[in-house]
Amino acid sequence: MDQSTSLSHVKELLYLLGIILSTGMLSSYIAKILRLPDVVFLLFAGIILGVNGLNLIDIKVNSVLNQLILIFGSCYILFDGGASVRIQIIKKVWPTLLLISTLGVLITTFVSAIAAQFFIGLPFIVALLLGSTIASTDPATLIPVFKQTKVPAKISQLVISESAFNDAMAVILTMTLFSMAVGENAFSLTQSFTGLLQQSIVGILAGGILGYISVSIISHQKYGFLREYAPLVTLMTVAAAFLAADNFHASGFMAVFIFGIVLGNKDLFGFKTNNKEQEKLDDFILTTSLIMRIFIFILLGSQVDFSLIAKYFWPALGVVLVFMFVARPLTVFLCALPNRKANWKLKELILICWTRETGVIPGALASMLIGLNAPHADIIAAVTFMAIIITITIQPLTTGWLVEKLSINK
Repeated sequence: MDQSTSLSHVKELLYLLGIILSTGMLSSYIAKILRLPDVVFLLFAGIILGVNGLNLIDIKVNSVLNQLILIFGSCYILFDGGASVRIQIIKKVWPTLLLISTLGVLITTFVSAIAAQFFIGLPFIVALLLGSTIASTDPATLIPVFKQTKVPAKISQLVISESAFNDAMAVILTMTLFSMAVGENAFSLTQSFTGLLQQSIVGILAGGILGYISVSIISHQKYGFLREYAPLVTLMTVAAAFLAADNFHASGFMAVFIFGIVLGNKDLFGFKTNNKEQEKLDDFILTTSLIMRIFIFILLGSQVDFSLIAKYFWPALGVVLVFMFVARPLTVFLCALPNRKANWKLKELILICWTRETGVIPGALASMLIGLNAPHADIIAAVTFMAIIITITIQPLTTGWLVEKLSINK
C-alpha cells in the first residue's frame, strides 16, 4: 500500500469519526432536551446515515474497525454498569440473578424457538439457534436507560447484572447449537455446563484480580502511585481484563463487569479516593461511556438490512412479539418467585419484564452466524435485527412512563 493510499484511508476514517461523533452529540443533545433515552435517537441517526439512508456510513459488519468498536465499546459500558452496582443490594437478589442469567436464558431460548417454528417453519434445532441468539440482554442499552430514568436500585442493578452474566450463557448455548445444527457435535449437557462454569469462574477471577490491582494503584494510601492517572488506569484495565479472560476462553464481558464492581465498591476493600480525584474519574467514565454509546448504536443502525427484514417481516414480528410478551414474562416470574427473601412485588416484576432490550451481543452473534454460513442465517439475522429495532425503540421510550404508572418510587 503506497503512501497516497494510506493517507486516503486515514482521511476517510477521520471523516467517518467526525460524522459519527457530531451526529451522536446532536442526537444526545436532542434526547436530553426531550428527556428521552439517547440510544433511540442514536439508532435512528445510524439508520439515516447508513446504507439504507444517506449512505454516509458504510462500515462492514466483519471489518476490524467494527469489531473493535463493538467489543471495546460494550466492554467499557459494561464496566460502567458494574461500577454502579452496589454489593449490598445484589446480596439481597443474588438467587434471582443466578436463575435469570442461566435458567432464564434457556427458557427464553425454548419459548422463542417454539414461536420461530410456528411462524417461520424452521427446523427445531435452527429455531433453538435463533432463540439463543436473541436470548441475552444488552448492557449498552440498559445502563444509559437506567441512568436517565428513576428506576429503583433493586431493579436496575438486578437487570444490569443479568445483562453481564447472561452473555456467557447465551454465547456458549449459541455455539453449541450451531455445532449441532451443522452436524458437528451432539449436545452434551455435562460439557455445556462445564464450559459455562469455566467461563464464569475465570471471568470473575480475571476481573476481580485485575480490578483489585487497578484500584490499589489508584487508591491505596501507600501504593497508589498512579492516583493522578486513574482514568487511564481504568481504561487500560478494561482492555486487560477482557483480553485476560478471553485468552483463557472465558467471558471477557463478565471480567470487565466484575472490575467495575470492584471499582464501584472499593470502600468495602479498604480503599478511599478524595472527592476531587473521584469527581475527575467519574467525569472521565461518563464521557467515555457516552462516546462508546454513540459509536455502538450509530453503527448498529447503519448496518440494519431492511431488505432482509422486509422479506421476513410478518413472521419475524410474530416471533419478536412472543419473545417480548411471553418468553420474557415467563422467564422473570419463574426465576424471581422462588427467591422469597427478595420480597418481589408484582409491579417490580412487571417492570423487570419490560426492561430487557436486545442489542450488541445478539447483533454480533447474528453477524457471526452469517459469516459461518449457519443454516437459515438470513432468517436468524432478520429476526435479531427486528428484535433490536423494536426493543431499543419501544422499551426505553416507555420505561419512564411505566415507572410512573406502576408508582414505583426510587
